Amino acid sequence: MRRDVFQAIADPTRREIIQMIARQSLHLNAVAENFNISRPAISKHIKILTECGLVVIRQQGRERYCEANLEQLGQVSQWVDQYRAFWTQKLDALDHFLQQDAAASAQHKSPKKTKRK
Repeated sequence: MRRDVFQAIADPTRREIIQMIARQSLHLNAVAENFNISRPAISKHIKILTECGLVVIRQQGRERYCEANLEQLGQVSQWVDQYRAFWTQKLDALDHFLQQDAAASAQHKSPKKTKRK
């Protein structure tokens, strides 16, 4: 089953695993030692990360090492970028409106000059 990268990063444990192995390749036991959950639970998280392509397992002797493959996160970045552009446009329009409104309010509140006698 090929999983979606969004499904993989939805879980905080999997995000933490990605963060750990992005710094350095770790064997499965080293990953598991950093969590208060069972080794089989960690293996299940690793399997999900592997299925979506965020983690590659490399066999070295008797150990299986996890390596990060962060290229798949490009999908997430592209998805976020479309909303970043949308909200940037909306917030810029709001800023422009508020500046115009403040200028109009200041103009109406300015004291009228009176002639002195």
